[in-house]
Amino acid sequence: MSQLPGVTSARKKDGTIYYRSSITLSGRHLSLGSFSDAENAGNAYKEACRIIKKNSYRLEDYNDTFALSFEKFIVLMNYRNCGIYFKTPIYLHHEYFYYYLSPDKYLIFDREDLFFYAEHKIQTRGGYYFIYNYGSQYSILSRYGIKSYAKCGIDYIFINQNKYDFRYENIKVINEYMGVTEVRNNETTYYECKIHIRGNNLVGRYNDKITAAIAYNKAVDTLAANGIHKQYIKNYITQYNSKTYHEKYASISISKRITRYTSKDFLKESSHCDKISTDSNK
Repeated sequence: MSQLPGVTSARKKDGTIYYRSSITLSGRHLSLGSFSDAENAGNAYKEACRIIKKNSYRLEDYNDTFALSFEKFIVLMNYRNCGIYFKTPIYLHHEYFYYYLSPDKYLIFDREDLFFYAEHKIQTRGGYYFIYNYGSQYSILSRYGIKSYAKCGIDYIFINQNKYDFRYENIKVINEYMGVTEVRNNETTYYECKIHIRGNNLVGRYNDKITAAIAYNKAVDTLAANGIHKQYIKNYITQYNSKTYHEKYASISISKRITRYTSKDFLKESSHCDKISTDSNK
């Protein structure tokens, strides 16, 4: 056992010794991390004590010389300044909170999301933010009714143009249905429906978004009946009961390009794309 305060030693399965650092806050045992040497583990404990007991450091003071990870630093700073412990890097403000991803990047959320993100760690990959819940991966945009295929600036926008501000009042959903885009032309608004086969194909233009969404579903069914079996995600329509939906579905016209598109066309376009790709690599 290490003699340094707040530090204990342990062994990995292969026999390697490592060191754990921890601090006790209001009877709660808080891990500060695992370290390959006792000195760094001890330094992490000393930094935690300076934050909590000596009221040292400000949020902007964190740097690469700290033994504490930035995530642990935020957890301790929030506990010291706001009086509540979260296991994720949350820092509370009056009506909102920051969820820190790094020293220079944080996401802003409404207080009503506080306990969800206190229990779910946000992960990021290529600008895509997600959490794991019951073993499955979910985009944080799904909490706003935004589908995984949605594109920022087309299907939804950040009203104040801050792409890190996820407060509900700052997110406006423009297109909530697959394949549907709102188009404004002078004083006229209509909804354009497209479906991707080998490229985007126009299904039709409609006066309202629900009709356009049903048109997309009809295009998916039509292509499937013609032998085009792609993994399309159909729109889920809650506004109509089954009878009304099918009446609406039957009355909607879609492009002849879609109704006449066959598996032969698909294979022909595939061969053409492959030829272009081969020629471009010569």
